[in-house]
Amino acid sequence: MRLLLIEDEKELAAALAVALSKHGIVTDQTARLADAFELTLQNDYDAILLDRRLPDGEGLTLIPMLRRSGRDTPIIVMTARNEPLERVKGLDIGADDYLGKPFLVEELMARVRAVLRRPTNLAEPVLTVGRMSIDPLNLSVAIDAAPFDLPRRELLVLVALAKRKDKTVLRSTLEAAVYNYEEEIQSNALDAHISRLRKRLLDAGAGIAIHNIRGVGYLLKHE
Repeated sequence: MRLLLIEDEKELAAALAVALSKHGIVTDQTARLADAFELTLQNDYDAILLDRRLPDGEGLTLIPMLRRSGRDTPIIVMTARNEPLERVKGLDIGADDYLGKPFLVEELMARVRAVLRRPTNLAEPVLTVGRMSIDPLNLSVAIDAAPFDLPRRELLVLVALAKRKDKTVLRSTLEAAVYNYEEEIQSNALDAHISRLRKRLLDAGAGIAIHNIRGVGYLLKHE
């Protein structure tokens, strides 16, 4: 899952990004509305977490801009302005949910899952490849119904490949699924993740293999 976090409190944004990463979520961050709008045009986010008080304006003004541009990404507004009329204002303008600060990360995750379950934003189906089943929303993997644990980045690589099984996935697509746009990516980092993932899949007898398409990317197939 990939989220856009629009929050100008640096410590809060950093803490949220770390907490969300423990749930297997890649988080892009910005504190400005203009940058946020550009990021939504460049990337497909599963959900947007939006603060209201931002350096360049009222966060709610972003919502109609996104809707006019054709983006129906679920938006959860996060704010200390949690009076009933303020919540009504946010929901009426097009937000999908409204979360008052302070809040628990567990509550935020529950609300993200809830908006992704709504009919207009149906959760992705469980993927089956070989003996393995992968739940992209909850980031869980099982082999023959037995839980199969993977480090977070290897899990994100596996999900990105499984969504496009039997098709070549570009390196850039895999990197976007694993790293946020601010991270420095070492030249061999993706290859190292895939090498370790291959070994784990082989040792577990998962019945799938990852093929290197030289100079292009990788391809996951049922063996």
